[in-house]
Amino acid sequence: MTKYLLAYHGGGMPESEDAQAQTMQAWGAWFQKLGASVIDGGAPTGASLTVNPNGSSDTGGGANPVSGYNLIDAANLEEAAEKAKGCPILASGGTIEVCETFDPGA
Repeated sequence: MTKYLLAYHGGGMPESEDAQAQTMQAWGAWFQKLGASVIDGGAPTGASLTVNPNGSSDTGGGANPVSGYNLIDAANLEEAAEKAKGCPILASGGTIEVCETFDPGA
């Protein structure tokens, strides 16, 4: 199995407590569906900045900042993308970047 980074962009938490509870239930159900393929459940992200080649930095994470992540196992990129399709962030208008990772020691 290969490790894949699911980098979330956009999305957000609903305002009402009932809608927030439903969203958290959806995340829990999705993680249960992924089962043992979840390597790192990840987390939402907060403040960010981009470090430029000249050493300067820009706040805000660029044009499409990462809003969260997790790490999963999958047989290939297509399987990882298929697993990502059930992620609740998609229902809130977010997107998911699916990235194959490499073991530098292999």
